[in-house]
Amino acid sequence: MAKQETTAALDQTEAKKNPNQETVPLDSPIQRGEQTINEVLVRKPMAGELRGVSLQDLLQMDVLALRRVLPRITIPTLTENEISRMDPADLTQLGVAVTGFLVQKRFKEEASLTA
Repeated sequence: MAKQETTAALDQTEAKKNPNQETVPLDSPIQRGEQTINEVLVRKPMAGELRGVSLQDLLQMDVLALRRVLPRITIPTLTENEISRMDPADLTQLGVAVTGFLVQKRFKEEASLTA
């Protein structure tokens, strides 16, 4: 019975997942003073938050484009300096999250990228 309850709880969690945000766990946590950042919440950017950045550069996960946009859409807010010193694997995962928000839902469903 406990297994069924756990499964039901997981199903409810999945159903409540916000499609406009994604939590990215970091392989190499960021140290900010006394605070250690182990995961970053990336939220879907609005058009104004993409100002000064080419969508093509973002879709190609260009480092300079990510350094410009990520401080605008991350919680906790990452600085450009923190992003510059980030583990490349973590930056790639953040870039995947950002590019995922730039694709329309119907294309994600067609490609089976959504559950």
